[in-house]
Amino acid sequence: MGIVLGIESSCDETAAALVGPDRAIIAQRIASQDEEHRPYGGVVPEIAARAHVERVIPLVEATLADAGLRLADVAAIAATAGPGLIGGVMVGLVSAKALALASGKPLIAINHLEGHALSPRLADPELAFPYLLLLVSGGHCQLIVVDGVGRYRRLATTIDDALGEAFDKTAKILGLGYPGGPAVERMAAAGDARAVPLPRPLLGSAEPHFSFAGLKSAVLRAKDAAAYADADIAAAFQQAAIDCVLDRTSRAIAAAGPVTALVVAGGVAANQAMRASLGALAAASGLRFVAPPLALCTDNAAMIAWAGQERLAQPGFAPDPLDIAARPRWPLDPDAAPVRGAGVKA
Repeated sequence: MGIVLGIESSCDETAAALVGPDRAIIAQRIASQDEEHRPYGGVVPEIAARAHVERVIPLVEATLADAGLRLADVAAIAATAGPGLIGGVMVGLVSAKALALASGKPLIAINHLEGHALSPRLADPELAFPYLLLLVSGGHCQLIVVDGVGRYRRLATTIDDALGEAFDKTAKILGLGYPGGPAVERMAAAGDARAVPLPRPLLGSAEPHFSFAGLKSAVLRAKDAAAYADADIAAAFQQAAIDCVLDRTSRAIAAAGPVTALVVAGGVAANQAMRASLGALAAASGLRFVAPPLALCTDNAAMIAWAGQERLAQPGFAPDPLDIAARPRWPLDPDAAPVRGAGVKA
């Protein structure tokens, strides 16, 4: 065991971090691409990939320098190998392969979703398996029982759009720019959630899956009606999203079996109203509620390095081969039953 270097490049953040086996984040750097993508109101894959090419190695070098370490001092190199925008994933993974080959260090190819799934254990040493994870990010919305490292049972996924996509689309409709989630949350604080009637897709449905496409369409209709204040639309959307998440999560709690905690991770987990509501649901269900610090909710390399640490600690650990491929899609639970609808986020 030793220090793991983590590299993350699955979307629009280039990140590097060094994490020790004692959960210490020794150094980390994140290069945001918000300014590059802001004119387009969302992430442009080609722009993202080029930015990763320019930044990843200088970022790794700077992170090592911050810690006063050399590449020879790390025990392993962990990198996101998917899922994500394939151009960006390839940049980070190929860079990690080159570093591993040059240094003779083992390569650990990390599922980005596993990084999110295990990140709460980086911040909370008391969090024990199994726990119920609500993974809410830009491209994913799932409820997963985390039984252990590499052992995941997906209970629910989105049948169309992820919640982060719905937040970004709502921000675009309201002219709030990119990134959309924090902008919608800020505007919602000044609005009346009861002022705009919006649907709660799948509310009360026996299956715990999610659907947000209809909610996005309803936001667009509300804006086009020119009858509601933008702040009220933002507040109504946020509350509708929270209501859906609470209903779906309560169904999953009933289906999950014994778990130690309700855990939320992913970019949308930074939403304070969402956190408060989930905390209340966990308390009412007799569960601990665990949410990582805000810095570990959005895409970051510390969670990738920590997932590498978790893998290193497993009996019979074997490094990944240098010819392992980047993957645009990579489900945590490949044996999960297909869901109705598109199911592409599964």
